[in-house]
Amino acid sequence: MKAIVCPEYGPLSNLEFRDLPDPQPGPNEVVVRAEAIGVNFPDGLLVQGLYQMKPETPFVPGMEAGGIVESIGGNVTHVKPGDRVVVMLSNGSYAEKVLAPGDKVFPIPASMDFADACALMCAWGTSHHALKQRANLQPGETLLVLGAAGSTGLAAISIGKAMGARVIAVASSEAKQQACLEAGADIALPYDGLRDALKQEAPKGVDVAFDPVGGAAFDVAARAMARNGRLLVIGFASGEIPKLPVNLVLLKEYSLVGVFWGAFVAKEPEVYAANNRELFQWYSEGRIKPHIDETRPLSEAATALQRILDRGAVGKTILVP
Repeated sequence: MKAIVCPEYGPLSNLEFRDLPDPQPGPNEVVVRAEAIGVNFPDGLLVQGLYQMKPETPFVPGMEAGGIVESIGGNVTHVKPGDRVVVMLSNGSYAEKVLAPGDKVFPIPASMDFADACALMCAWGTSHHALKQRANLQPGETLLVLGAAGSTGLAAISIGKAMGARVIAVASSEAKQQACLEAGADIALPYDGLRDALKQEAPKGVDVAFDPVGGAAFDVAARAMARNGRLLVIGFASGEIPKLPVNLVLLKEYSLVGVFWGAFVAKEPEVYAANNRELFQWYSEGRIKPHIDETRPLSEAATALQRILDRGAVGKTILVP
């Protein structure tokens, strides 16, 4: 089979498109023939050695794949060859055939597109966990979404609306702001002049701020919080890890809340599975629909990752074997 391999940590140009042996399932494993492979911002950090975890090299990156079950181990009972599934991994999905632990393989409805299934895993899973478990977002609250045109940002908009919030989206261009409005945002703002705009649009402050960006945008959000608000730290797409003047937390009486989705998946698998079921249900009801930005051949993984790291993607990027 063909796969993308990271031979050693370094620039994206190090990635290789090469032949690997077809995987064989162990007793508790499943082999899936990939039809769609999700690309995520952390994938690009991982292959450069800039992510929280560092698998031993060489390795195949990638966390998501949707496809058809090809073979199963003897202990696997919840899926069978021919079933439509999506898998969620730490790495290993940038391949024509994906080997996954059975408990990381989820059946998907016949109506669900494989690309949409991939999007609902990491990006939508992160945003859902952030807003549901970490923020406890309530109907009628005001949700501020930074980096709102990215895959997690668009997901946060849609999930926030599904949970009954008023959503203020922030994105860097008019085209991206329009994409946010189409995703359901009530208001879309640029970063320029954001502090004054938030004073006008949310004079009492924002109840929940969703920040995958960091840098100067975090500083604005930190000053725009309402009393009892929750400022969610998702990531640092800007490349700058901000510093928080903690007197703001004291004076404004809000909470700073970290969101590390990988730890959540590992430590609370039952809650994670319930979250997946809820997202799948919302999808089946037509309440949510991921935005697929572009589809590229698997061989172009490095190009796709660079575009995401450069914040050029609007929504989800998919690789196709």
